[in-house]
Amino acid sequence: MPANQFLLLLQKRFAPFFCAQFLGAFNDNLFKTALVTIITYDAASWTDINVGLLNNLIAGLFILPFLLVSATAGQIADKFEKSQLVRLVKLLEITIMLIAAIGWMTHSLWILIFSIVAMGLHSTLFGPIKHAYLPQHLAQHELVGGNGMVQMGTFVGILTGQLSGAVLVTLQPNGIQLIMLSTLLVAVLGWLVSRAIPVTPAADTSVIIGRNPFVEMVRNLRFAVKNREVFTAMLANSWFWFFGAMLLAQFPVFARDILHGEPSVFVVLLSAFSLGIGAGSLLCEKLSGRTLQLGLVSAGAIGLTMFGLDLYLAASSYKSTVTVDAWQFLLQDAGWRVTLDCALLGASGGIYVVPLFALIQTKADRAYLSRIIGGMNILNALFMVVAALLAMLLLQAGLSVPELFLVTALMNAALLVLLFLKQPIYFSALLNWLKPQ
Repeated sequence: MPANQFLLLLQKRFAPFFCAQFLGAFNDNLFKTALVTIITYDAASWTDINVGLLNNLIAGLFILPFLLVSATAGQIADKFEKSQLVRLVKLLEITIMLIAAIGWMTHSLWILIFSIVAMGLHSTLFGPIKHAYLPQHLAQHELVGGNGMVQMGTFVGILTGQLSGAVLVTLQPNGIQLIMLSTLLVAVLGWLVSRAIPVTPAADTSVIIGRNPFVEMVRNLRFAVKNREVFTAMLANSWFWFFGAMLLAQFPVFARDILHGEPSVFVVLLSAFSLGIGAGSLLCEKLSGRTLQLGLVSAGAIGLTMFGLDLYLAASSYKSTVTVDAWQFLLQDAGWRVTLDCALLGASGGIYVVPLFALIQTKADRAYLSRIIGGMNILNALFMVVAALLAMLLLQAGLSVPELFLVTALMNAALLVLLFLKQPIYFSALLNWLKPQ
């Protein structure tokens, strides 16, 4: 067996799958960040809609397919062989990027927003396959490390995609053409890599694909509720996506209006948060001793509150009104503090979420696992849609972006207390994990 999680990258059962999911995350964020960046910094030539509202709308529309299609995606992933499904999803990604190219060439914001929704559909179809694939190819003692690698790969993909999107779109006069070419090439590369994924048998070929996604949504959630331990983990996982959505959707306007930064400052914030999640995810194998350790969930949740509160304080103490680039921003004490808070928030999130995935994969019925993941993606979508709507309402009500960070951190603290009261095992697991070994 591999001595550590990194050696999985040398094995065919893991490496092609890891690369395919990495490239998918990269491309999602390359495209989405390029669109958000050009809207934020060149709004006048694209739209007269309020930029802050439009950025939250784009975030909400991207995850809308998770709400509508996840139940069906879970059924498909349980019914059919998974390596072939991955290849079909990658062909869909190529098609979407060709449609997006038309939007870029014709300067059509609504074609690009349609493509955002379509990329959300692509990710929705891939999600249940991704998390059900791992327990079919990894031993139980490898699941924490394997999930850590996948989470790291996902968020490094997010980071590098965001960096590439934010940088390429500003390379005038050919930024848009570079985005068009890059997204299409990455989609093609993802399909080529997916061809090496080993055959992964269907979990239950008797599954009947429901025609009504709303009926299947309710059915999936009802099934998930029957296993209280798994359902609690699903809700806790969805809260992480709510928390992240509340923060990340504000970063472009936060960088521009509060920190008075150029696009490079936005890139710094995204880099810090994404690298933090990658580091936290990789640390889980070491911190857990290669076992399922629920104490890490509680420790990560505490970190989300602590560093969320400090992000509000750091942003409130930022007094400079001079427009700065990334280097000038980092030379300021408050700039370093904001950046460090973003990194530690990400690390806390990685430590929080990886054990939850391992718990679900371990405790859920294996024949129904893809549908359980589909149900979790429905919850994720609901939480993220609510996050987008709540952020828009709070901003419309007059809250500043730092105050939005404060509200999110306080909500996290309240829900952590509720988790300890309703599921005391998370508190006792934290105490056991903190005891000297």
